[in-house]
Amino acid sequence: MNQHEADVHDLIRVHGARVNNLKDVSVELPKRRLTVFTGVSGSGKSSLVFSTIAAESQRLINETYSAFVQGFMPTLARPDVDVLEGLTTAIIVDQQRMGADPRSTVGTATDANAMLRILFSRLGKPHIGSPQAFSFNVPSISGGGAVQFEKAGRTVKERRTFSILGGMCPRCEGRGAVNDIDLTQIYDEELSLRDGALKIPGYSMDGWYGRIFTGSGFFPMDKPIKKFTKRQLNDLLYKEPTKIKVDGINLTYEGVITRLRKTTLAKDVDSLQSHVRAFVERAVTFTTCPECEGTRLAPEARSSKIKGKNIADLCAMQISDLAEWVGKLTEPSVAPLLKALRHTLDSFVEIGLGYLSLDRHSGTLSGGEAQRTKMIRHLGSSLTDVTYVFDEPTIGLHPHDIQRMNNLLKQLRDKGNTVLVVEHKPEAIEIADHVVDLGPGAGKGGGEVVFEGTVEGLRSSNSLTGKHLDDRASLKPSVRTSSGALEIRGADTHNLRSVDVDIPLGVLVVVTGVAGSGKSSLIHGSVSGREGVIAVDQTPIRGSRRSNPATYTGLLEPIRKAFAKENGVKPALFSANSEGACPNCNGAGVIYLDLGIMAGVETQCEVCEGKRFQASVLDYKFGGRDISEVLSMPVAEAEEFFASKLPAAHKILANLAEVGLGYLGLGQPLTTLSGGERQRLKLATHMGEKGGVYVLDEPTTGLHLADVEQLLGLLDRLVDAGKSVIVIEHHQAVMAHADWIIDLGPGAGHDGGRVVFEGTPAELIADRSTLTGQHLAEYVR
Repeated sequence: MNQHEADVHDLIRVHGARVNNLKDVSVELPKRRLTVFTGVSGSGKSSLVFSTIAAESQRLINETYSAFVQGFMPTLARPDVDVLEGLTTAIIVDQQRMGADPRSTVGTATDANAMLRILFSRLGKPHIGSPQAFSFNVPSISGGGAVQFEKAGRTVKERRTFSILGGMCPRCEGRGAVNDIDLTQIYDEELSLRDGALKIPGYSMDGWYGRIFTGSGFFPMDKPIKKFTKRQLNDLLYKEPTKIKVDGINLTYEGVITRLRKTTLAKDVDSLQSHVRAFVERAVTFTTCPECEGTRLAPEARSSKIKGKNIADLCAMQISDLAEWVGKLTEPSVAPLLKALRHTLDSFVEIGLGYLSLDRHSGTLSGGEAQRTKMIRHLGSSLTDVTYVFDEPTIGLHPHDIQRMNNLLKQLRDKGNTVLVVEHKPEAIEIADHVVDLGPGAGKGGGEVVFEGTVEGLRSSNSLTGKHLDDRASLKPSVRTSSGALEIRGADTHNLRSVDVDIPLGVLVVVTGVAGSGKSSLIHGSVSGREGVIAVDQTPIRGSRRSNPATYTGLLEPIRKAFAKENGVKPALFSANSEGACPNCNGAGVIYLDLGIMAGVETQCEVCEGKRFQASVLDYKFGGRDISEVLSMPVAEAEEFFASKLPAAHKILANLAEVGLGYLGLGQPLTTLSGGERQRLKLATHMGEKGGVYVLDEPTTGLHLADVEQLLGLLDRLVDAGKSVIVIEHHQAVMAHADWIIDLGPGAGHDGGRVVFEGTPAELIADRSTLTGQHLAEYVR
């Protein structure tokens, strides 16, 4: 039988890709198969998968919309690649944290909440209204007035009223928490407004706020606030938006606290800039809303029940329990809805997230949890012949859960989809139909395909990944003895069940257990806040494309001062964000050209040729190099360059090299770093701090098998220098290297929260009573 012409297009062809550090990469990827991309951190995996294949797919899809619609979409530039053929629609499932909006929960992010609301609007007793009556994002509204309309050739007036019943709690506006504001942090009553009484960031009397306050006439500007009348103080703090005219311009005045509640306090605290966040933490205390008891729902929504449970009760349940509860409902009138809801809840359990609850704030999910939550939407999708792109889906997963994740990836492939996975874990690489290994090194030393073929071929290849694929850690011949203990008594954060445990000091302690067993709750809840404890967690670094390792670590400061001292000029000249910036590109090094409805274009600035500085600044040298040459150096080269010239800079560079970031360019934008690179960058900045206990949260995130050895060496050096190191980790090589292991479990959610083992790795393997013990025993040779 002759093959149909349409069936020959079974490859995605990439030829001549040059995005970031890729060096004319060409690969041919089989469609409807599972392809895994491997290689050391910084070798170019993400540049090939996300910035080339997925980016071009999304750009081409956007171009199918009308020019009008494209005007509302993000503009995407074409990747630097000669040929891209055979692309299909790309769906990216990455590790970006989910929206930090206070009203976003696991339930609203996955449509499980929407289905529950429909269920209650049909079966809830008493019946109170439509699905929006159960939504904490819809307020209740009522109103009335006269309407005028034509009827039988004459004008008729009638009075009409309307009301919409929403489920939002009126007190906390659906947030579940209310805030009390400490007025002493808002203003200094001894000062007048003109003298700067307001302590709120951005409220300067020199700008617009000064003009509005002066022009409003609601209160005197030169009198200390403590001498204001009750009315004047109320107008300053709580006045509702009021139209005023200042110097002939129509403006709106509103009270300081009224405005704060609408703007700053309506956002998630973690999403604010650091100085604003510090102000909010000082001035505002958040407490559970007394009216809805944190459920976010109005009394009517909580009064309607199915089998004795209201919607708030169900959303607070652990999802695995909720799936069981829904499974017992048999109501023919809503059978299709129950089937869809059961499928969604079962997907949570299957993917290893059965320990979450639907009312969990989505901003509190880890990167791995957020990625798996996004996966749930795609598991039930009817779409096929789609390209799914995953960024290390095994992050944050215990070896026990990786098997489940592998099954889900294979399910997606078997439905007829192309699955592309960037991954480091050998257990996940094993299931690949096709492997692309990038390298041989990182940064400028990477960007080439060092192997392409099957997993067996990778094993016998000479590449770094191939050599390390069958690495199995061995237990240390001897473990260190502790110098004391950090006592935890009665820990009950989240799912912990009054845990008592002594964490040994002066040794390497690994805290492990399945995802959701309570590891982070125990360590971040009971250890991180203590004096002398330095916690390096997984929260992403905040930084624009102007931020880079040199600015983030404080390295630029001594370098600028050294350049200034050497040349007898101001330090500000050596900052691309200040006086030394190229006037054409404002120190960005590139010109962003927004072409409106077409894709935006990013071109190198032709005045400074991407160097970011004025030509005159580049005449000033230090050690024979100008500032742009210094910023283009990788960390390893800069460490050598500054060794004898500038001890302050050399110390920071030595820390960066020690955490395995020797390949990173000093001026490389932070927005181009991977999650693992960002965490190690944070670790490097904390290494110089005075503190006896380091807490690291999954430091192997994004690390290649070969780099894990370097990380273990770093952890050893920290302990040998007299520090205590506590690591939350799933990687068996780190467990095997520990002096002491604390294993939580036995399961996740309410099935966890207990210490199921504490002792040395050898004792854990001999014990084998826990999931961790079984997997570690299989792993260790």
